[in-house]
Amino acid sequence: MSAITGIFQMNDQPVSLAHGALLMKALEKFPADDSHTWSSQQVFFGCHAQWITPESVGERVPTYDPERQLAITADAILDNRDELFEQLQIERSLRAGFPDSALILLAYRKWGEDVPKYLIGDFAFMIWDAKNRQLFGARDFTGSRTLYYFHNPASFVFSTMIEPLHALPYIEKKLNEDWLAEFLAITSVIDTVDVESTVYKHIEQIPPSHSITVKAGKVTLSKYLTFSAGKPLKLKTNEEYEEAFRDVFQSAVTARVRTHRNVGSQLSGGLDSGSIVSFAARALQKQKKQLYTYSQIPEGNFSDWTNRYRLADERPLIKSTVAHVGNINDQYLDFAGKSALSEVDDWLEIMEMPYKFFANSVWIKGIYERAHQQDIGVLLNGSRGNFTISWGPAMPYYASLMKKLNWLHLYDEVCKYSVNTGVGRARILKLTAQKAFPGIHQWLSKETQPEAPLQLINPTLAKKTNIIHKLESRGLLAGVHNSNNLEIERYNHFQQLNLWSTSNTSASKLSLRYKLQGRDPTNDLRVIRFCLSLPTEQFIQQGQDRALIRRSMHNLLPDDIRLNQRVRGIQGVDVIHRMTPAWSEFIDEVQHLIKDPMASEMMNVPVLHKAISNIRSSPQANAAFSPDFGILMRSLIVYRFLRKLS
Repeated sequence: MSAITGIFQMNDQPVSLAHGALLMKALEKFPADDSHTWSSQQVFFGCHAQWITPESVGERVPTYDPERQLAITADAILDNRDELFEQLQIERSLRAGFPDSALILLAYRKWGEDVPKYLIGDFAFMIWDAKNRQLFGARDFTGSRTLYYFHNPASFVFSTMIEPLHALPYIEKKLNEDWLAEFLAITSVIDTVDVESTVYKHIEQIPPSHSITVKAGKVTLSKYLTFSAGKPLKLKTNEEYEEAFRDVFQSAVTARVRTHRNVGSQLSGGLDSGSIVSFAARALQKQKKQLYTYSQIPEGNFSDWTNRYRLADERPLIKSTVAHVGNINDQYLDFAGKSALSEVDDWLEIMEMPYKFFANSVWIKGIYERAHQQDIGVLLNGSRGNFTISWGPAMPYYASLMKKLNWLHLYDEVCKYSVNTGVGRARILKLTAQKAFPGIHQWLSKETQPEAPLQLINPTLAKKTNIIHKLESRGLLAGVHNSNNLEIERYNHFQQLNLWSTSNTSASKLSLRYKLQGRDPTNDLRVIRFCLSLPTEQFIQQGQDRALIRRSMHNLLPDDIRLNQRVRGIQGVDVIHRMTPAWSEFIDEVQHLIKDPMASEMMNVPVLHKAISNIRSSPQANAAFSPDFGILMRSLIVYRFLRKLS
């Protein structure tokens, strides 16, 4: 992958090559295999290239087609190359080393501004169309690559990273209070719901699933992809569904191990990463390459406080997968001595904004560091698996059966689910009823409404930005819109672009720092469409949740992984344990920020005082997910960001 940047002078004045040089200079902090620029009278393009795929080696980006007067700079790995070759009628003899950027340019020549609809993969690109005097670009459907921009009446400037934009003298580095208000007000791990804005005023981003056109002084964003309930896939037997799933998923995995370097994968003890590893190791065996796996484990002196249904240390399950699959170089990383606190400044530099995933920050970055040391080009993960290959929540499905009065089917499922999970039938039925009829349950039990989550945002800032009303009116105070309908909720996940943007931003920026690309086969557009086409019963049946992947991985994963419905791994449980040696420094810093007007204007000081009082001394490891700890860590992260900005 690469970092791209550029300038388009919309006032018919010559582009400043000196300003282009400033943009490229700001990217020199990242490792690169090559770096090139291209310019014309009004346009400057640059690319700080990292060669990941075989076709990218020696690729010259930006590139210019003088016949059609088209120039492109691209940060892209395409996964449907064979399909595009056929559609674009490219000779077979030319396909082997054909660069992805050249494919995108040819596709633009054929389909124009509809081109993103035909591309599958991770991409962000910009094309200068001199004949039409327009700049056109797009970001892939889940925002796997970032692309920021600034515009005024004279100039349009874009970049993979935010920092290069601030290198230009006319772009002011100023806080966007509305963005920060959303970040502080949303109580979940979601950053914001506004997918166009950034933490900086005047700097915006192209949202996932969107293209951008800059023409005649106007900047227009267009959504090119919307998920909807398509034609359902109807096959005769479970076996036919399983075979069809394996075909589409193997294609997605094989496309994502395309690199001339080593291939790695994150590996837990679960189904998603285990399935990816199984397919990837098999594909690499044919290339005479071994798969490197990276698994995070707690520090050696950590005492597991979780219940018997949770595993903080998943090594027994992981090693079972490794032994069964084979062709794996497995590694177990405890990142001793590192903590969420020690990593804050580094993560702020990587992200260029505040973040909320502090509980997992040590191992997320640590795995990229280790993979970089071992010349990994592609690092696989299964982040989207819960909504694609391993979707299938049992309790909501059983609730739907109960509301439909489908008692025989419900009772059969509950009996089998009880055997599989070790949970009593009476308890399952009680939980099902609570989910099916929440209002009746609350009235009968006379339970009070749960307390509202602690609000980190200063009430004055909340009132000034009207943020609470804005989020509540859209049902997004937690950053997520939920529905009581199982299928609607599933589709909502793919419609809420902010859910995609949050996780993919960190992956995109880590890739530049460590010169490797995180890739998720469960996020393949073909896999998503396939899974959305299946009937719900393929995902929940015979007392099994996530039933499709469990059945499909027969003989490909060991049964203690494939059929496990009793124990699950859990991440981030050692976050307080790791911070204990520096706990007093942590509390001191939060107490200091409360007294700083810069922070207190943004954050809710009484809430912070109460949180400090609750966990000031002798922190318990089991408070890792407590609201008090979470709100203090978020306040510290925001405070350090504000200090860097000032």
